[in-house]
Amino acid sequence: MLQVHNNNELSAQIRDWKQQGKTIAYVPTMGNLHEGHLSLLRLGDEQADKLISSIFVNPMQFGPNEDLNNYPRTLEQDCKALMEHQCDLVYLPTVQDLYPDGLKHMTSVQVMDITKRFEGEYRPGHLIGVSTIVLKLFNLVQPDIAVFGKKDYQQLQMIKKMVHDLNLNIDIIAGETVREESGIAMSSRNQYLSGMQQSIAVELQQQLRKVAEQIKKGDESFSTLTKDAINSLSHSGFEVDYFDICHQQTLKPAGIDDPLVILVAAKLGNTRLIDNIEI
Repeated sequence: MLQVHNNNELSAQIRDWKQQGKTIAYVPTMGNLHEGHLSLLRLGDEQADKLISSIFVNPMQFGPNEDLNNYPRTLEQDCKALMEHQCDLVYLPTVQDLYPDGLKHMTSVQVMDITKRFEGEYRPGHLIGVSTIVLKLFNLVQPDIAVFGKKDYQQLQMIKKMVHDLNLNIDIIAGETVREESGIAMSSRNQYLSGMQQSIAVELQQQLRKVAEQIKKGDESFSTLTKDAINSLSHSGFEVDYFDICHQQTLKPAGIDDPLVILVAAKLGNTRLIDNIEI
């Protein structure tokens, strides 16, 4: 596996593969890889001739009170996992490489409409930071296919819309959420949960499934269903940012006949968890 730090070296290698007619699948990460990331790598490896990943903890998507400095960095372990999963190249840029003039002077990318609610409301600037870095990385890596997980559902739909709106010739592949045995969606932040908090955290998925089953049975009282779920989670100790039923692609308020997704974000202690379920 090639480890590339230099943008010129990255471009040269990609140009060489393209001249050979090789297709490229790309899985961007912030490192601290777990089984969720590895499932995306396996999916990417199935889709193309060459598999590229990147590890970059992107400061632009962290708010002033968020855990940028404490975000776990496990580079040696991550590179070993990438090599074991047939990754051909890992791109390891620095902040200086990607933001040479600093964040304050950086052109940003805002995907309209789909970013107004949910994470866009509760984490101001986060989704702009994500869309900006993803577009930069797309321009550097020039992938034919890019793989993202469904756990970050709004992010996934935002990237699909950005690719469509900006006419990028990239196929976006969605990987299913990988869960721990308890049912908690795998996340780098799960390690911050105490044992007791982990036993409580399973209620996020339980509430999602409960509401989904009620909808499948014909219950159309969406506002009541979401209100009851929020009350149950709050009673268990969660601080709920949102629990909402919406259209899968647009994330607008759901109509009865829409393809639906239920989104939730809630804090348990100092750890913020997100999850979702499609119907």
